[in-house]
Amino acid sequence: MTVINRIAEFHDEIAGWRQDIHAHPELSFDVKRTAGFVADKLTSFGVDEVVTGIGRTGVVGIIRGHKGDSKRCIGLRADMDALPIHESGDRPYASKVEGKMHACGHDGHTAMLLGAAKYLVETRNFNGQVAVIFQPAEEAGGGGREMVEDGMMDRFGIEEVYGLHNMPGLPVGEFATNVGPLLASADDISISITGYGGHAARPHECIDPIVIGSETVQALQMLVSRSRDPMKPVVISITQFHAGDAFNVIPSTAELRGTLRTMDNDVRDHLMKRISATASEIATRYGGSAEVVFGQPYPVTSNHPEQTVRAGDAASLVAGEERVTRNITPKMGAEDFSYMLMARPGAFMLIGNGKSAGLHHPEYDFNDDIIPHGCSYWVRLAETTLA
Repeated sequence: MTVINRIAEFHDEIAGWRQDIHAHPELSFDVKRTAGFVADKLTSFGVDEVVTGIGRTGVVGIIRGHKGDSKRCIGLRADMDALPIHESGDRPYASKVEGKMHACGHDGHTAMLLGAAKYLVETRNFNGQVAVIFQPAEEAGGGGREMVEDGMMDRFGIEEVYGLHNMPGLPVGEFATNVGPLLASADDISISITGYGGHAARPHECIDPIVIGSETVQALQMLVSRSRDPMKPVVISITQFHAGDAFNVIPSTAELRGTLRTMDNDVRDHLMKRISATASEIATRYGGSAEVVFGQPYPVTSNHPEQTVRAGDAASLVAGEERVTRNITPKMGAEDFSYMLMARPGAFMLIGNGKSAGLHHPEYDFNDDIIPHGCSYWVRLAETTLA
């Protein structure tokens, strides 16, 4: 019940890969340097097949085991993209690209899966095939959906798929997951309000979109408390309100932006209808209009029972059962790994990042101390699943 000695031996090398990726962040599908770095490493390890351009800029490597002649294949997935955030701090490997940083740990996820791939090629102590999946555009664009729709699962014969994400606050060396919903669905909300502008001294001659927008923001919070089962968690957060350009002019339009998150797809569908109806009703009452558009849908990330048990068992081989939480409370964050779990049975696991700034914070940094734990988890998962 410990990390694999061989992986511990090249811990510093893997950390170097991570820090190189961290210094050169790329957004969404525009991960050409990172994908090239990944493909070059996989080729240098001796991975049997390296395919680029899956889901536009994703990379898949196939590693064949030597224990038998099974054709079974499992997928292990890491994400590669960064966030449009300005990095704080003076780390020697800090972002070299203004306004972009790895504030969610995808640099570490990529490095850990590369480390696992290197070990799996050296040992090949499994019966079947391991597909190491490096995905673009998790933060924006739905790269997971794109890779699935590009035929990845069928092309490589992937039967099960697994994901791993770091979790600030969870101690180093610990893992956590659960059966069923683990992460929320996420839908972008865009509300365009049209009124009638004019002089700020004569509001009675106008249809004020700011008033409409303000009432809409308040009404949407009432949907959370009065329009759904209180036992089913929901978040509606309006995070942007744009209107007007002058102190003495009532504008003609206003724009609201935000997010809807739920743990239940039926609740999600219901609230999408209620948000549209509520915005329209309020605008109409004032003589204006409102158009609601939902974008970038990420479904609920829901783990499959058998594969979740398997993932927990693999984690216990690395950390010990006492350091694996198998029934963690679901989180309202979202993941487009959900699309892969809709295509194939699998499980998403959280690994402790220790004490660090939170995800998506400008001071966040992936903890290199967890690398041997994450790499060892991937290896044990592959070896036990394909025993």
